[in-house]
Amino acid sequence: MAEQTTLESLLEMGFERNRAEKAVAKTGNQGIEQAMDWLMEHEDDPDIDEPYVPPVGNVLGGNADSQSTTEQPTLADTAEGIEDAENTCIDSETGARRPLTEEEKLEQVRRLEELMRVKQAERREREREEELEREKQRRKQGQELQQIRQKLQDDDMKKLAELRRKEKMEDKLARQRVKEKIARDREERAQKFGGGGPPSTAAASQPAQPSPSSPTSHGPPPTKKEYDESRIQVRLLDGSTISTVFKAQEPLAAVRVYVQMNSNVPEGQDFTLLSLYPRHVYTELDMEKPLKELGLVPSAVLVVTKK
Repeated sequence: MAEQTTLESLLEMGFERNRAEKAVAKTGNQGIEQAMDWLMEHEDDPDIDEPYVPPVGNVLGGNADSQSTTEQPTLADTAEGIEDAENTCIDSETGARRPLTEEEKLEQVRRLEELMRVKQAERREREREEELEREKQRRKQGQELQQIRQKLQDDDMKKLAELRRKEKMEDKLARQRVKEKIARDREERAQKFGGGGPPSTAAASQPAQPSPSSPTSHGPPPTKKEYDESRIQVRLLDGSTISTVFKAQEPLAAVRVYVQMNSNVPEGQDFTLLSLYPRHVYTELDMEKPLKELGLVPSAVLVVTKK
């Protein structure tokens, strides 16, 4: 079948002249398929519709001596050949140029349009494969990012768990130290107050205070008995009682410690001591005073109340 020129074929397929001329020139007039490939690859170029300007010296009618005999035909030469051969083809039998029939023109256009559809389908398939590959890369990057986030979260959870374990261990050691201190205090109290000892030096050194004589009394006044110990009975919050013997010169704080160590008062529960007859609530200042000074010798009953 006779062949039309590349430029004429592109024009009949509906391409603009500027685009067709550029495609022919850029592909060196190597054929319709190369020109169509170039057009589809550069259809989004910003200057695709601008007129084609041949390079300097590559124009029709230039100095023939400066051109090589093996040089490719210029766009002007191609256009001139198109004008001369427009609507003609080479007869396969005689080799002479003859006009194309309408049927040949239609067949030529149909074949070229079919070729363009094939090229466009190949391009769409290639773009689809590229998009799938890009989507795979995005998913892969997303999975890697998620793994990094998960690892950071796991590391944070491990650090938090380790911190809590250390805090629990420190609390446990602190409670153990408190228990050991209470046990030591209890043992010291037991050793200190377990048996009666000689009267304290302070109590022995104090002279007996003479009692005021009654106007009606005769003879020397009676001597007031001095006590160096006091039996203290303590009534707890639940109604039960505990009792022990203290030295008369011991402070009231010793009674408080004894209650903390030997009663069912919850650990950390603050409480106060009071006497009922006469009623008196003992303050922090009273805790430093001796039992004798507070009038709790030789015996007394104290009541534990919540603060």
